[in-house]
Amino acid sequence: MSGTYEFEDFILKISTPFYLILIALEIFLTNRSERKSYHIKDTLTNAALMLLNGGIDLVFRVVYVSLLIWLFNYRIVEPVANPYVYWTALFLLEDLAFYTLHYVDHHCRLFWAVHVTHHSSEHFNLTTGFRSSVFQPLYRFVYFIPLVLLGFNPADIVIMYSITQIYGIIVHTEHVGKLGFLEYILVTPSHHRVHHASNVEYLDKNMGMCLIVWDRLFGTFQEEMDRIPTRYGLTSSLKETDLGHTIFHEWREIGKDFAQPTSFMTKLKYVFKAPGWSHDGSRQTSREMQKELLADGNEP
Repeated sequence: MSGTYEFEDFILKISTPFYLILIALEIFLTNRSERKSYHIKDTLTNAALMLLNGGIDLVFRVVYVSLLIWLFNYRIVEPVANPYVYWTALFLLEDLAFYTLHYVDHHCRLFWAVHVTHHSSEHFNLTTGFRSSVFQPLYRFVYFIPLVLLGFNPADIVIMYSITQIYGIIVHTEHVGKLGFLEYILVTPSHHRVHHASNVEYLDKNMGMCLIVWDRLFGTFQEEMDRIPTRYGLTSSLKETDLGHTIFHEWREIGKDFAQPTSFMTKLKYVFKAPGWSHDGSRQTSREMQKELLADGNEP
């Protein structure tokens, strides 16, 4: 895996100045527009969350890579010999794996408690792409297990994830409009603005990293609509924006729900059902809110 670390280091060296140039350009464009996308404290929080996520990933990597290498020895099929077919298949399947991970993160409260940090900013800019789900490296590798069993080398999986993350970051911008026919294939900035919006119509939509085809196939696609301007952040704004509250606020809310005088099975539902679920109907999930919106005659 030493070659993998060297290649990742190379990716970091070429992507960092690329990001810095794009961020500087975006700040320049933002300062010339009415809608201000940047806020100093928010940007610093994004950087801190990125560093925490990266630190956990670095420390835990020896565990999950070792497990993936061990499982690779029990692969069901041998690696595809043709490199073009191999890397194309790896890209497609890893993008599908990320879609699945992302879907679960949004529909299971336990994992939403981790992922919510990425959605907690009320600003949307390139640095939001670095606003990482801090503890995601502790379980993300689970979604790569089918790939190693299908004959994809763990080192190649790590490399592919590093490459696709670059694209996943640069779609966090308000300064790129719709991109014509690419809107049918790729996740575009327009699609990802929808994903980060807290408008009921936009909740839990457009989960893909690079390809939007998974959302179109599995019914989670939503186009950005001019009549519904995006409103970023959570459905309920954070009362505090310090780093600790940003990371742990949903865990605290789960603790409060778990402490309610209900049955143990009901307590577990507060952990594993969708965010917003409640046993007494006092809250709503995104699907319930969208269903209510449709019942009122409003089209999504």
